[in-house]
Amino acid sequence: MTTQVIVLNGGSSSGKSGIVRCLQAVLPDPWLALGTDTLVDAMPASMQVSDGGIGFAADGEVTVGPEFRALEAAWIEGVAAMARAGARVVVDEVFLGGAESQRRWQRALGGLAVLWVGVRCDAAVAAGREVARGDRTIGMAASQAELVHRGVAYDLEVDTARAEAIACARAIAARVR
Repeated sequence: MTTQVIVLNGGSSSGKSGIVRCLQAVLPDPWLALGTDTLVDAMPASMQVSDGGIGFAADGEVTVGPEFRALEAAWIEGVAAMARAGARVVVDEVFLGGAESQRRWQRALGGLAVLWVGVRCDAAVAAGREVARGDRTIGMAASQAELVHRGVAYDLEVDTARAEAIACARAIAARVR
């Protein structure tokens, strides 16, 4: 079955977005790139100041409330609908809930051919990237480096502390059918 969705899961500043751009360049067909940042950016600013939305603590911890989860569920279903309608989609995700986050995606993507990819990066390397970016809460990268992988099953794992984004993308592309 032809791969319809590639889900990249990794912590903040692990290198997922760079891999996505490289994948779009090396894969022969056009692929849409959608990610958790897309979802957060699409939400009203009020979602970042309400208990029901998404919160970013000073130490990098991310919390989500019921209003965020409801919008996230609709968004996940929408991504799945695009894939079912014929779009090939690369998802740039952060499984804050580890295995439970993956299960939410698995339910929505049921019946689709999905390639599950773990994007690993040493916490210290990701923390350095986080500081260099200047657009993330300091501490998020270190706190998420292992948390997002707990209990998650992958078809393939890449390590951006050991390989450039293009090499990771090529390894992923080799697994796409």
